Order: sequence, then structure tokens, then C-alpha cells
Amino acid sequence: MAKQTGIIKLKGTIGGISFYKTTDGHLAREKGGVDAERIKNDPAFQRTRENGSEFGTAGKGGKLLRNAIRILLQNAKDKRVSSRLTTTVLKVVKTDTTHARGERTIQDGTFGLLTNFEFNINGKLGATLFATFNNALDRATGEATVNIPAFKPTTHIAGPSGTTHFKIVTGVAELDFKNETFAFDNDETAILPYDGNDTAIIDLTASAPANSVLPIVQVLGIEFYQEVNGEMYSLKNGSYNALAIKIADKV
Repeated sequence: MAKQTGIIKLKGTIGGISFYKTTDGHLAREKGGVDAERIKNDPAFQRTRENGSEFGTAGKGGKLLRNAIRILLQNAKDKRVSSRLTTTVLKVVKTDTTHARGERTIQDGTFGLLTNFEFNINGKLGATLFATFNNALDRATGEATVNIPAFKPTTHIAGPSGTTHFKIVTGVAELDFKNETFAFDNDETAILPYDGNDTAIIDLTASAPANSVLPIVQVLGIEFYQEVNGEMYSLKNGSYNALAIKIADKV
């Protein structure tokens, strides 16, 4: 892989060289590889087909999860969240001991490997929110709760420069990977001042379907704001907002 330099950037294929744009800039590489039909049918590429199938499973699973929490994710994500999440979900797929290689699933893997996944590496929840909190999931009622005792924001939250206010958010998603459907609910605090005064006790509840037998995730996040002339603006377009999976549970 080579990086394009100079004023004029190319896209397309010229003389067997493919030119394309990525988040890392404009790149170029030699066109080539094994014929697709051979990969599809040649017994020598059985492992390749199995790997491709499971990568596809992880990709679809990651997309389902992102779609489920989109309301919160749109305010707290980095440019590589899709690929990072796919990589983590693939690790879950590979822990499935029930199905044959190439047919392993997310729901039969070690789903808990998703716990503590950070959706924004530029603003990790683990390096932002230091207040003590308790979170729990009750499958019988479907309630996913977060309790945060009173705390001083400027002491227990590492807010980026310019922060005047913040908000704590949470959400819960029931995920049906087989049918590619989900159920989602969320809750949040009011926009609170980022100062040295104690907050009130924070209790948040989001509900999944009661008695669900499907995988469930609970996410927790924080969003930062700056007040200007009485109006609240998402600080630096949300680039430092944090969101992480705190529960990844299956029956």
C-alpha cells in the first residue's frame, strides 16, 4: 500500500494500479488477487470461505448493534468504530463451541467479551467518568438501571477544555442477531452544570422486553456542552463524548 502525494489525487484504476481514498488519506495499491470464483469453489480455499463467512457474521452483528443504539452513538463515536466493533464481535463469534467453523454465531459465543467496549477512542468513558456508579440488568422486568451517588462534577469528570455543562445517558438494546432486529430504550439526565457543587443522586432506567431470552447490552455515556449566551452547544461537535458497553448479557 502506497500513499499518494502531490496536489492532484487520483481515484480509479490505471495500468493495474488502484487509487482510492480512505480515512488515512489517498492511497494506491497494485490490483491483483485470486479469482473470486476460485475462492468460492476451490477446496483449497475452504478456510478462506469459513473466515469470510464468520467475518460477515461479525460485520452484520456489529451493524445491528450500532443501529440499535444509533440515538446515542451519533453523539459519541470515532471514525473507526465500525471496524473496531466488527473485530471485537468476531472475537465473540470465534468462542462459539457449538457450531462448526464457518457457521459459528454471535449469540452462541462468549457475549460478555463486548463488555467495556468504547465507541469513541477519543473520549473513553473509562478515562472520563470517575464517579462511583452501580448498574444492573433485571431480565424478568427488562429494566436496566444506573445509579450514581452524589458527586462533584469537576472532581469526578474529566471534561474537555471549554466544558460548562454535561449530561449522563444510558440505553439498553435487545438484539436478535438471527432475524437482524432489535428493541431499544434510553434514558438521560437533564443537562447539568459542570462545577464543584454536588449533584443530586442520579437514577436512570431503560427497559428491554421483559423475560427476554435474547442477548442484551446496556450502554452508558456522557455528553459535554458549552453554554454561550444562554444556549447549549455540543462541545467540539461531540468529539470528546464518551459511550461504552457496561453490560453484555445472554441467557
